[in-house]
Amino acid sequence: MNSTRNIEAYVDGIGLLGPGLVSWEQARAVLRGEAPYSPGKTVLPSPQLLQPAERRRATTVIKLTLATGLAAVAAAELNPRDLPTVFSSSGGDGPNCHEICTALASGDRLISPTRFHNSVHNVASGYWGIATGSMTPSVVLCAYDGSFAAALLEALSQVMLSRSPVLLLAYDSNYPEPLFSVRPITDSFAVALVLVPKPSPRSLARVCVYPDAIFTDAPAQTLANPDLEALRRTIPAARALPLLSTLARMESTSLALDGLPDQRLAIELSSC
Repeated sequence: MNSTRNIEAYVDGIGLLGPGLVSWEQARAVLRGEAPYSPGKTVLPSPQLLQPAERRRATTVIKLTLATGLAAVAAAELNPRDLPTVFSSSGGDGPNCHEICTALASGDRLISPTRFHNSVHNVASGYWGIATGSMTPSVVLCAYDGSFAAALLEALSQVMLSRSPVLLLAYDSNYPEPLFSVRPITDSFAVALVLVPKPSPRSLARVCVYPDAIFTDAPAQTLANPDLEALRRTIPAARALPLLSTLARMESTSLALDGLPDQRLAIELSSC
């Protein structure tokens, strides 16, 4: 294959937050099998970078993306103001959607302006710009359960074309009942990756997609740990876990990541 045509980048920073996963450093030991996985509710840190009034209005997805994005950027030793971003979520902010639906179904159908303000799909991107002062371009994607794979392909393509770093943030939040019965996402999960065009001392691995074999019929990679595999299956953003598990073990391999139905993203991972 012609390497000049490859869609590729290097992973220089990772942020991770999910059920029983409080940081990339803690999760790396779990994914390596060096520490047990203890399921638990996702702990959402308060977004200290926001002003107090904005902090009080911050929803689940804002807290998720600020925490993981800033962790990834710090690991990559870059300034968040300088990084174009790619955000992706399969459905936005579930708890906020629940509150709006509850208001609409009640006798008083007036919706809180803050609830409406936070209901748009690009709210996490907007708050990222407010918190970091970034004025760089931001893409916001939704591809249902294939949202992480779509965002990874978009971010890799941007790195290849711009020859500059890009921050990828993929996240999902839970849905309370009765929405849960039709969209059973059990908890919140977010992953952030800083992707750069050239290897650096901080690079963990090279991620590559071949333009003539972007998708594969091979089954998506699964996880040996049944609790982690349950996360992968029930939270769309957690479809990133096979990639993260390979990064944690510093392995070089080919992976098929869940995308849309009958469409898996084929990537090659080479440890640095």
